Order: sequence, then C-alpha cells, then structure tokens
Amino acid sequence: MSNRSVTKRLGAVALAALTAVSLTACAGGSTSDGGNSDGGNAAGDENKIVFWSNHPGNSRDLEMELIEAFEKENPDLDVELVDGGANYEELAQKFNAALAGSDLPDVIVASDVTWFNFALNDATTPLDDLWESENINADSYVDTLRDDYEYNGKHFGVPYSRSTNLMYWNTEDLAAAGLPTDRGPETWQEFDEWAGKLKETTGHPALTIPDGSSYLDWYFQGMVWAFGGAYSQEWEPTFSDPKTIEAAKFLQDQVKKGHIEISTDPTVAFGNGNASSLLESTGSLGGLKESATVPFITTYLPGPGPSAATGGAGLAVPNGISDTRKKNAVKFIDFITNTENTIKFSQQTGYMPVRKDALEDPEERKFLDENPNAETAIKQLNDNTKPQDYARVFVPGGGKRIGGALDRITVGGEDVEKVFADLDTETQQVIDRDIAPKLDK
Repeated sequence: MSNRSVTKRLGAVALAALTAVSLTACAGGSTSDGGNSDGGNAAGDENKIVFWSNHPGNSRDLEMELIEAFEKENPDLDVELVDGGANYEELAQKFNAALAGSDLPDVIVASDVTWFNFALNDATTPLDDLWESENINADSYVDTLRDDYEYNGKHFGVPYSRSTNLMYWNTEDLAAAGLPTDRGPETWQEFDEWAGKLKETTGHPALTIPDGSSYLDWYFQGMVWAFGGAYSQEWEPTFSDPKTIEAAKFLQDQVKKGHIEISTDPTVAFGNGNASSLLESTGSLGGLKESATVPFITTYLPGPGPSAATGGAGLAVPNGISDTRKKNAVKFIDFITNTENTIKFSQQTGYMPVRKDALEDPEERKFLDENPNAETAIKQLNDNTKPQDYARVFVPGGGKRIGGALDRITVGGEDVEKVFADLDTETQQVIDRDIAPKLDK
C-alpha cells in the first residue's frame, strides 16, 4: 500500500527543519494565558483571530509582541492568544476535542507528528487557494520547509518553529579528556571511544538525552539512519530490520555503560555541567545561551549521514470556520512568519528562519557570524538531514509508541528484539485500521 502524493512530497522534500531549557522545550513548556485557557471564537467573530499555541521555545512573550505588531498594522482585527497546552500533543488533543463542537480557533500550531492526520481527516484547510486570493507569496518560504506540509498536491500548514536536532558539547570537558574542541565525533563508533575517555575524566555521562515522554523517538531516529536502519519504509514498519535492531542495541549498551544518560531534564543537566554533551533540538539554543554555566559548541549528529531528523511545527487553519476567518488567519500567519519576524523568532528561540531571504538580511548575517552555534542547524539542514519516517510522523500515536518502546529498552533494560517486534505489529495494526481505509479512497 502506498500514497503517491505523500510519497512524491517526501521524495521531493530533501529536507525540512525542531526547545528552551525545559523538559519539553521543543514543545514550548508549560505556560499560563492569564485566564484564557478555554478561549475560543464560539460566536464566529470575523474581526477576531483566535491563535492556539503551545509557545514553542518558551516564546509566549515574543508571540504577544508579534500579535501587537500585527494589530497595529491591522486595527480592524483583534488577536487572542490562547494556551493550547504544554506541548504539541496536548494542543492536538485539545483541537481534536474542539472538532466535535463549533468553538474552533482560527490558527493552531500543528507539529511534525500531528499535521498529517489533521489533513487526512479534513480537520484543517488546504492553503493554496487562500494564498492566491490573498496575494501571499508562498514561494518566499524555504521550499523544503513549506513542502513538508504537502499532501495530495495541497499544503496544509506554514512553517513556524522549525528545526533539526543538534549535538551540544562542553568544550572544557572535551579539552580535559584530550579530545578535539572544534568538532563532534564523526560516527557513533567514534562517540563510543570519546564517551569512555570523557566518563573516565569527568566522572559523569558523556551524553544526556530526553526520555521517551520527551521525544527520544525523534532524537533516536537519526542514530537509526546512521546505522543504516529506519522506523519504516513508507507505510511498511521496519523496526525488526537487523540494522534498526543494531542501532537500538547500541543505544541500550551505551546506557548500560553509563556513556548515555536518559534524563527527564537533559538541558539543565548539560547546562549545569553534569553531562559532557546533549542531544536536543535547535530550539534549545536560545535557553542554553542564557542559562548554561559551561562553554559549549553545537555540532552535527554523528554519521554517516544523513543522520539528523527534521522536525518542529507549523501553523494550520481549521477547516470548519468561515471563509472570511480563513482569509484573516492566513493574513496573520503570513505576518508573524514574514522575513523580519522569522528572523526575530529564530534569534530569540534558536529555531530556523523559514523565509528564503532571511539569510540575505545583513543583520541576520551579522548575527550568524557572531553566533556560529546558531548557524550549525542551518548548515546541517542542507548537509545532514532528511524527512522523517512515516511510522513516526504519519501513523497516529507513532511518536508516543516509539518513545515508550525506547524507554522499555533503555530505562527498563528489556529485550530489544522482542520490544521492536511488538512495535512492528502495533504500528501495522494502526496503519491497517486508521490509515489504509483513507488512503485507498
């Protein structure tokens, strides 16, 4: 079974691009909206835009700043920012619940693992005709980021908080262990060598990674690719492939050796000097710049590449609102992701600029020259990333399912082959039940 449109989209998308110092920084962290947590647009006010966000990268204050600028330029429109949840999944759950009624927002944050199922179930609207009617230049977005939301020849999202995973390295620890301080290990086998030296020198783990409840499934995907494996080949799960199993056993072995620590708060552990390196999102960079007590560099993930997953979130428009509200929504989205604002958003959070001309901006070029850690993700996007496997991003519950399995083999120490065989079976069952009937229509 296959879907030509999705296959074509992912084949054409060579790349795409995803925390601040918190457990789910890629998900924005828990925030408060000052009492508007149940905000909505029940009356269908066509002069009001309700924006549900989880504030990726702790960006709530910045989002408010962007909203105020939009309202100043558009005095006939008001924008209400509503907390959609502590992370992407909570926001998706809230939106799914809202679909049963009439109290829908105008704009939602849709992550790499939620946008497709919204599109597949007609919960969000295709944007192409709206772009044309509202004279929005969709070609100004980075092609690979824009086309990451394409399904059946239509686009169901606009890139917003986009990134890839990165390695963060404590250069003091590297120097103390007699290791290079200007690069990371080129392979995971070289990482194993470095890790032994770092642990012996420092007494703490060489690497800290989030657990299965905080996107370990996203970070581990690149390691699987480096070993030649995959979560799936299109709609065929491949968790039991020997190379996928090899990567999982390597991860389990590194945890047993004490080289890798699975942590509920990895950015804090790294920032405080309790681990020599961190595998996290580009979105962690903004927070670590402010809070880390150790000097660090950012590097690509170990190869051979491509060995880093793209991810993050875009902005989508619900399908069940009026045409006027949809037009206002795409106007707002276009504004908060324009060149000036995507530069501001990327510089403050660490996420990637989503407009092509952002990198030509003199101020952005100056910023990247002065902050080489921020440019690593942009370079890696072109050199070392590829779109994610269907089993994680297109199969409902894929990320949570894989994350739970990874917790079982790392924290729980369970048998890798059995756990991954279960993953194959469970994933195929969900595909057959929830995906196949819709793709075959």
